[in-house]
Amino acid sequence: MAHRSIGQERFGFAGRARSASSLDTLGKLIDWASVAALLDPLYSASKGEPAWPPLAMFKALLLSIWYDLSDVKLAEALDDRASFRRFCGFSGTEATPERTAFVRFRKELVAHKLDRLLFLAVTAQLKSKAVTVKTGTLVDATIIASASEDDDDARWVKHKGKRAVHGFKAHVGADADTALVEEVSITSANINDGKAGP
Repeated sequence: MAHRSIGQERFGFAGRARSASSLDTLGKLIDWASVAALLDPLYSASKGEPAWPPLAMFKALLLSIWYDLSDVKLAEALDDRASFRRFCGFSGTEATPERTAFVRFRKELVAHKLDRLLFLAVTAQLKSKAVTVKTGTLVDATIIASASEDDDDARWVKHKGKRAVHGFKAHVGADADTALVEEVSITSANINDGKAGP
């Protein structure tokens, strides 16, 4: 079964006055064809609805990291924000992925060992365009709830004053000056931020 066809209403944004977004500029700095080539090992499901295009899904995951969005908030922002839709390739009126699609896609990236490779590829491209690390790296972690408590790769974590969550943790290292994400590591939720990697 093929991937969904998105962005067919290319002119869904045409005719509307809009200001240029920083995402429009950023999107032009990256050679998306080389990123798409890295996504080739991902295949669409043979049953059920057509899969979302891998490049659109990866771009959405970049947005979730750059804007510190949970899967729920990412789905809402994609549904609502024109700049997010344009960046990912969705027209102004078509449906966008729901949160569970991001959970499944992230799991596929990790299973194919593409998560770190893809983020390094994007970071290298941006650095080659003179977006460089200047002084330091900030590390932050985001808890990502698993789709099911039967997921053997996920673990329970509880923070003071909050309810326990079964899931994963995205450890994000960003340049202190530019906030450009340089490293991403996905672990089970019970891994301490300091132990996620260098």
